[in-house]
Amino acid sequence: MAKTIDLELTRAEVEVLELEARLRVVPMNDTQLSDALKLALLAKRERLDKLRTLHAAANRPKDAAEAAQAKKPSPPHAGRRAPLKRSVPQRSKASSGK
Repeated sequence: MAKTIDLELTRAEVEVLELEARLRVVPMNDTQLSDALKLALLAKRERLDKLRTLHAAANRPKDAAEAAQAKKPSPPHAGRRAPLKRSVPQRSKASSGK
């Protein structure tokens, strides 16, 4: 089963992170802005939780046959590739027979 990217979920996560960052830099004496950001952050987190639940439910297999196929082991080349090893290029040894 291919892993899908839910753009709405990704955007909601970014919005929560942006609000959290903005809340950290609110001036100390600006309680009105702080309260508004906290309220918006609470609403965004609730929306994010709903989207995560919907996204998880959409990716769940529907029946037993689909679940069995999803558990089938994948071929070794289907996963992540092994990291490439760095090597220092070796110079060919030139014969110094002069």
